[in-house]
Amino acid sequence: MAQYKLPNGESEMQFKILVIEDNQEISRNIAEYFEPFGVIMDFAYDGEQGVSLALNQYYDCIILDIMLPKMDGLAVCKLLREQANRHIPIIMLTARDALDDKLVGFSNGADDYLTKPFALEELLVRCLALAKRHLLNSERTLKLGEGNKQLSLNLQTQQVSRCGQSIVLQPIPFKILQLLMEHHPRPLSRSEISDKIWGDEPTDSDALRSHVYQLRKSIDKPFEDAIIKTIHSVGLALDIE
Repeated sequence: MAQYKLPNGESEMQFKILVIEDNQEISRNIAEYFEPFGVIMDFAYDGEQGVSLALNQYYDCIILDIMLPKMDGLAVCKLLREQANRHIPIIMLTARDALDDKLVGFSNGADDYLTKPFALEELLVRCLALAKRHLLNSERTLKLGEGNKQLSLNLQTQQVSRCGQSIVLQPIPFKILQLLMEHHPRPLSRSEISDKIWGDEPTDSDALRSHVYQLRKSIDKPFEDAIIKTIHSVGLALDIE
């Protein structure tokens, strides 16, 4: 593929962007402009499809239309902020240009806002600025333990490994492990874990128990020593010195 300079004059960098837009002509125009700059793109044409892709794939930025079938962009943004295991930069597209409309978008978790009609060059520059800024702020890896208890969790790539062996975790077990690593050696109560993950919309104890079981199954079962321990009447902690 030919090498291009980005509109802001910087050298090409590789980014993966999800476009959630039901107007296929707009999506096609974005693709035709972005792809020559080396941007990898996925597309969703309704809110539910967009949420599914965003939660199961890695994206550096999401372009999100507000008026979508099945689930509008505001609901999509709010859901991603609640369920995604990392902060995904989101720029909203809308025909609404009133200040109140923009404030509603920001209150639901949008990082930036662009009104239609928009210049494709401006959209690209804004997306890459968001992605690069977030990359610089979030590229860090949590590491604990040694030997057969060595544990690593990368907050940007969502990669988890124990003793160098890669482990795939679903979003909620990933969040639980992240919390336990960030607060180690302090144990976390189940209510505290629930509050940090679900906020004002807590789930029932059976759901949390199920996610903890999945985490133990992935982190402990393949290895000789368990590192996720239950402290009676206190909560969960990592058994790593």
